[in-house]
Amino acid sequence: MQLTVWTYEGPPHVGAMRIATAMKGLHYVLHAPQGDTYADLLFTMIERRDARPPVTYTTFQARDLGGDTAELFKTAAREAYERFKPEAMIVGASCTAELIQDDPGGLARALALPIPVIALDLPSYQKKENWGASETFYQLVRTFAPKVEGAAPRTPGERPRCNILGPTALGFRHRDDVAEVKRLLSRLGVDVNVTAPLEATPSDLARLADADVNVVLYAEIADVAARWLERTHGQKTIRTVPIGHNATREFITEIAALTGVDPAAVLDDANARLPWWSRSVDSNYLTGKRVFIFGDATHAIAAARVASEELGFEVVGLGSYAREFGREVRAAAEKLGLTALITDDYLAVEQAISELQPELVLGTQMERHIAKRLGIGCAVISAPAHVQDYPARYSPQMGFEGANVLFDTWVHPLVMGLEEHLLAMFREDFEFNDAAGASHLASVHPSAPQGTPEVTASEIVWSKEAEAELTKIPFFVRGKARRNAERFAAEHGLALIQLETLYDAKSHFAR
Repeated sequence: MQLTVWTYEGPPHVGAMRIATAMKGLHYVLHAPQGDTYADLLFTMIERRDARPPVTYTTFQARDLGGDTAELFKTAAREAYERFKPEAMIVGASCTAELIQDDPGGLARALALPIPVIALDLPSYQKKENWGASETFYQLVRTFAPKVEGAAPRTPGERPRCNILGPTALGFRHRDDVAEVKRLLSRLGVDVNVTAPLEATPSDLARLADADVNVVLYAEIADVAARWLERTHGQKTIRTVPIGHNATREFITEIAALTGVDPAAVLDDANARLPWWSRSVDSNYLTGKRVFIFGDATHAIAAARVASEELGFEVVGLGSYAREFGREVRAAAEKLGLTALITDDYLAVEQAISELQPELVLGTQMERHIAKRLGIGCAVISAPAHVQDYPARYSPQMGFEGANVLFDTWVHPLVMGLEEHLLAMFREDFEFNDAAGASHLASVHPSAPQGTPEVTASEIVWSKEAEAELTKIPFFVRGKARRNAERFAAEHGLALIQLETLYDAKSHFAR
């Protein structure tokens, strides 16, 4: 077992809580000791929800372990039903309560409550948060959307209908993504039958079979349920995630092909600014910028495509903590000539970033902290995220407007890098303080990045004069300048990099 300060995912009962909090009319009774109730803060403080999650904890203490903790659970479940009167209830145990093996499912069945009760078997020591959310949603869909014989046929000429699957509570921009995708579907003439789990009730899940197709926005949450709907109800599934301009056009085309609508009016959106910018002279500034990408599978794969196809970046690293989707991430990395980094160890991610020295990092809040320490620009593209990544404004990641948001968010750190370069040109002016550091990197001083990879087996030493000159180079190309100088020194058998060596390397690689 490895002790860690940060974690990309919580235990699976947190994933179940994300489903319960996203839905309406569903209550979660969680067998948990005092101390395992911290998850409430995730929703009320980070996502800024105005109501606490629909979760009842048994909250047993150490002294209760000598008594009947099973009776505590039964009392909590009975009181939760009487107080909240939900349409349905899910029951389970936290990672700590799992050890006492009280069987919440069996205890809930013994109560014979007059509502459906779904028992969750979430192995806390083998699985994690996203898997817990996926399994919970799958069990709910199986319970409330069984195959019904003799279902009523669709009326001829009726508008096509689709389900939107995957958005949850505490999801990265899920609410705004749903609004943007609904806008696209409405313009296409496709009605949204059910959006789930976000804002859906258990009775809404019973209507899932009424749709013609399912749109899976977040495979980590909805892929398993969508595959069950395919097998059980014969529904087609759209797995193209409309993140980025190109992917949005593919999404629209795929929807149109499956539903028989005309996509022409929607394919060319006048509000999509990214294609215009890509044709502009200013876009040349970002061509070839080296970017490292890490996050959940959905956002990491999409970001790699947008970065390489639409912004002209060079993707030098791609990875994900979503082990269940490692195959998909590896396939996306192979298309870029890379080996994917599949890990939930943030220290391994930090080491990769330090070695690659990219000019931009696209990742989670963990990568933001790592990039800040290394003096590299960063944009958050995936959960886990902090409160500032749940903005009050409308800020989707999907659709044409989402492409605009991505452009603004990703380009900003690099453009600010150009601004720092202009300031550096006037660093001797009395109005500027060279010790202040990069303005957009808060307290980070523009010192040389740490963790530079070794060029040869023998250690290369920098003179004080050369190190001082290196700090005058803009931070967003400083890593490349350091690598080039060390490579030049190694090729010429120089163990010491002096000021002249730095200038010679610059001239050599400028040819």
